[in-house]
Amino acid sequence: MGSELSSGFDCSVCGDHHATLPLSFSVKAPRAASLVPADELEQRVVITPDQCVIDGSAFYLRGRIPVPILGLDEPFIWGVWAEVGPKDFLHTMEMWNVEARQAEPPYRGWLDSEISIYGDTINLEVDVWTQRVGRRPHFLISDPDHPLALEQQNGITMARVIQIAEQLLHP
Repeated sequence: MGSELSSGFDCSVCGDHHATLPLSFSVKAPRAASLVPADELEQRVVITPDQCVIDGSAFYLRGRIPVPILGLDEPFIWGVWAEVGPKDFLHTMEMWNVEARQAEPPYRGWLDSEISIYGDTINLEVDVWTQRVGRRPHFLISDPDHPLALEQQNGITMARVIQIAEQLLHP
């Protein structure tokens, strides 16, 4: 199974049948990068699909917030960015291609992606869990009472997955 279900869903917003049901949504860059004026991007921002450095002093990693889907083996994935400290960023780069890196202890980060259906998620504290080589880190929401943390802890139903798709496909 990929990052969508091919059975699709009937959308209560537009009334159409969408051919696929997305099981992930991603943000392409940290919010901080979007705040840099376009004519300054090249000088101030270094970005790859997995890392971003702004002004040589703000460090971001792209990761995944996995949310279990009840009744499915595959989780729903929020592809987001988190700011991390310089020491953690450098250590992550040192460990980038090291086998068994997933044994590293988690470290702190702060979301720098807006997931509007959960209210304000900017600077939401996360634990950054390194995954095996070739996989992005997992972010676990630190605040146990935040709506996203509750879904991450308890899982979501397919009805909730459809609701998320409807909200994000028809903002």
